[in-house]
Formats: sequence, C-alpha cells, structure tokens
Amino acid sequence: MEELVRYIAKSLVEHPDEVQVKTVESDESITLELTVAPEDMGKVIGKQGRIAKAIRTVVKAATAKETKPVYVEIL
Repeated sequence: MEELVRYIAKSLVEHPDEVQVKTVESDESITLELTVAPEDMGKVIGKQGRIAKAIRTVVKAATAKETKPVYVEIL
C-alpha cells in the first residue's frame, strides 16, 4: 500500500523527492502516514479536502480484503 500512496502523492506535488510514506501498524488497524513538503501540502489536501478524500477512497478500495482497516493520515 505504501507504494500506491507514494505514487499518487508524487504525481501531485512539485517536490516528489520529499514525499515519504511510513506504515504504523497497531493491533486494530494500519495507518499510512504521508509527509510532503510544506509548500505541497495544499496540492495533496485539495480544495475542501477533496484530493485527500479521494486518496483515502482509493486506499480503502485497494485494501477491502484486508483483515485490518487501513487509514491514511497526511502529516
């Protein structure tokens, strides 16, 4: 899943070298933490959070068969 989120984020931002995705796994869920350059934050979030919501929807669809829910956090 990290690769999917990294690919989507790199295609949106102006500084793709600064895109980082970290997986944090707990007993109940998996969280993907996305970090981008400060000036690219608006491009990843989008107007009214539409792009962030779309990224989360794609990840949710891709992990539908996982036993744990997968969440995306933009840091």
